[in-house]
Amino acid sequence: MDDLEQSDGGFDDTSVEPGVWRFAHATRVRVIVDADDYFELMQRALLGARDRALLIGWDFDTRIHLTHGRRWWQKAWKRGFPARLGSFIVWLTRRRRRLDFRILPWSFGMLKFAHRGTMMLDLIRWSFHPRIDVKFDSAHPVGCSHHQKIAVIDDALAICGGIDMADRRWDTREHLEHDPRRHRPGGPVYGPWHDITMMLEGPVAGALDDLGRDRWRRAGGKPLAPPRPHDSSAWPEGLEPHFENVEVGIARTRAAWRDDPGVSEIEALFVAQIARAKRFIYAENQYFASRAVAEAISARLVEPDPPEIVIVHPTTANGWIESTAMDPARARLLHAIAEIDRHKRFHIYSPFSGAAPIYVHAKLLIVDDEIIRIGSANFNNRSMRLDSECDVFTDCARPANSHCEPIIRAMRHSLLAEHCGLDEADVADLIGSAGSMAAMIEALGTDRPRRLVPFEAEEPTALGAALADGETFDPEDPAQMFRILAPRRGLFRKGSLLARAMTRLDRRKRRLK
Repeated sequence: MDDLEQSDGGFDDTSVEPGVWRFAHATRVRVIVDADDYFELMQRALLGARDRALLIGWDFDTRIHLTHGRRWWQKAWKRGFPARLGSFIVWLTRRRRRLDFRILPWSFGMLKFAHRGTMMLDLIRWSFHPRIDVKFDSAHPVGCSHHQKIAVIDDALAICGGIDMADRRWDTREHLEHDPRRHRPGGPVYGPWHDITMMLEGPVAGALDDLGRDRWRRAGGKPLAPPRPHDSSAWPEGLEPHFENVEVGIARTRAAWRDDPGVSEIEALFVAQIARAKRFIYAENQYFASRAVAEAISARLVEPDPPEIVIVHPTTANGWIESTAMDPARARLLHAIAEIDRHKRFHIYSPFSGAAPIYVHAKLLIVDDEIIRIGSANFNNRSMRLDSECDVFTDCARPANSHCEPIIRAMRHSLLAEHCGLDEADVADLIGSAGSMAAMIEALGTDRPRRLVPFEAEEPTALGAALADGETFDPEDPAQMFRILAPRRGLFRKGSLLARAMTRLDRRKRRLK
């Protein structure tokens, strides 16, 4: 047996506190915005790998290029290396005689490979390589998915967030309306795409390696031992960290399956962090369909002085199935929240570049500039109870993190500048003059090339509303999949603020008819 493969029965699955699996120290942390930077930094980090690279994702596409439109060289090498991911992995394993790749995408991705041409050739080529191992994760109930996006290199460097190493992810922070580099492998150009992830160094990488090795074992792979200790990590040379010597929390979701209990730390943490906000919540998320998140927000909006809540969000879900499941639920929740929001503190926007909507795939939460949270979990029911998810966060309430608030504020301003086409240095003054984030966005208007546009939810069809209310395609439990629940037992639970608001709205609509 390889000395990097051994029994992994000592995995600690317990939560250290409600909503948190584990806290761990990070020597350096970098927030990476958009896949242009992420793909390049990932390639540079892999060049420093020595023993093992563990790549976990919802999707994985060997055809993508890690560098776009530039020729990048590593001084330590006498010649260049492939930009294409599949070729790069083979190239690297040939030059690192002890390096193993363990790659774990969701099993449903196998259905896509038949349409990905050269990727099938890559998988066949890899199957003959003793140090490249690919498993397809199906360790979940029917209807659930493996959705974590984690990479761990040598137990010392990790990435956790929302970016998959897949097609239609690459874009720059400029999000140009028309960018010929933004095209699918061998296919057409796609629209602007916004995403975010976090690079972490130190013991926190070891914690994520524990989680990754446990997931590998659950998916049917041979148990993996921790890599050999090294004096340094694969942190890319010259990359400035945003945070140093901080404590990072890790939260998970996992559906109950076979003998493994379910884990809903992510839901508990969202509810707790929303409840904690005193001044504002800034979030970026792909969906807005979670009953638990909407109810937590509604509880804040009925307070005498609620926090400002700003959510950056795509105009529609990506794909027919996703839009059918998520868009009507979003509309129903937003109409109910508008009924509750008497102080007008809740705001949801969609970013645009010219006439093109920017697809928001990021999963980010910032609370009072005291918490920054990045991960794979969406604001939908699946991410709270069904799919495997992993979020990481830094909280200024932890003693080691008391110095983080100015850095988190700068990150929030940087993201607002990206979406509004502003200089980062101007954002603080503009918010100060306007009085709030939403007031600044309103004052900027919608005639700018890059802008945030208030999202207006259309009324769903009767069928769409019924499917949304019953959480038919986005249930809170695998047993509810494809089942239409009794009225007021799905999205609008009997007695909740949202249910009472929706009852008032329904009565008003009937009177108007």
